Amino acid sequence: MQAWRVHENGEPGEVMRLDEVDRPTPSEGQLLLRVRAANINFPDALLCRGQYQIRPPLPFTPGVEICGETQDGRRVIATPALPHGGFAEYVVVDAATVLPAPESLDDAEAAALHIGYQTGWFGLHRRARVQAGETLLVHAAAGGVGSAAVQLGKAAGATVIGVVGGPDKARVARELGCDLVIDRRTDDIVAQVKEATGGRGADVVYDPVGGDAYAKSVKCVAFEGRIVVVGFASGEIPSPGLNHALVKNYAILGLHWGLYNTKDPGAILACHEELTRLAAEGAVKPLVSERVAMKDAADAVQRVADGTTTGRVVVVPEGTDR
Repeated sequence: MQAWRVHENGEPGEVMRLDEVDRPTPSEGQLLLRVRAANINFPDALLCRGQYQIRPPLPFTPGVEICGETQDGRRVIATPALPHGGFAEYVVVDAATVLPAPESLDDAEAAALHIGYQTGWFGLHRRARVQAGETLLVHAAAGGVGSAAVQLGKAAGATVIGVVGGPDKARVARELGCDLVIDRRTDDIVAQVKEATGGRGADVVYDPVGGDAYAKSVKCVAFEGRIVVVGFASGEIPSPGLNHALVKNYAILGLHWGLYNTKDPGAILACHEELTRLAAEGAVKPLVSERVAMKDAADAVQRVADGTTTGRVVVVPEGTDR
């Protein structure tokens, strides 16, 4: 079978190589899946660079979430275990972690529902306890992680302010349902958030960017606001001033979704059931901006790494239906 593999760390477009390898054999407690669609996540780029918190042995196949098909024909969502990731024609996965793919979503959409939306749901509901009527500020609102948070925030009854970079991404954020869109390249984020909230600030901030995005967030977070730290796509990890958090009375909340797999796996299943319901009702629908062939996966991962894409880019191996 074909599988993209990383033989040395570096930029995805330079180090990913399409190899011919043996089809994997499942061990006890595992399932063999035919990959129907593999969603590209920013961690895939970090894995290629050797900058992710997990560093699989070389060579490895990136691709942390897929929609696959079991040998008896069931469509499922799964997170392949590294070093044998999802940018391949077949993968093996732990049977206990497999979830049914929502019938309301096609393969590419289903592949994109899992990590980003689970992260958004846990971040907004379990960590920040967002309430209807509150104001939610989402950084990188047109990206894969941000777009999920926008939809989930609207589904929760929040007023959503999206921060993006450039007019094309601003248009996408408006189409997603943002009540206000701020272009960080031309607009004053702090001033616009305060103006939109009557000086109060944002009740919840969802930050997958770090760096300057975090620095601006602490200047416009509300009294008893909550800043959810999801990731550092900017490459800059902030150093929070805890004296500032004390004086302004806001909370800084970390979110590592993967911990729930070991600490509270039942919560992941319950979240998936909620996401499936929301998808069936049309309240959430992954924004799949591109479906690319297997041969174009390395270029697509590079574009995600460079931050030039919107929504989700999904690899669809040849011979799949959708």
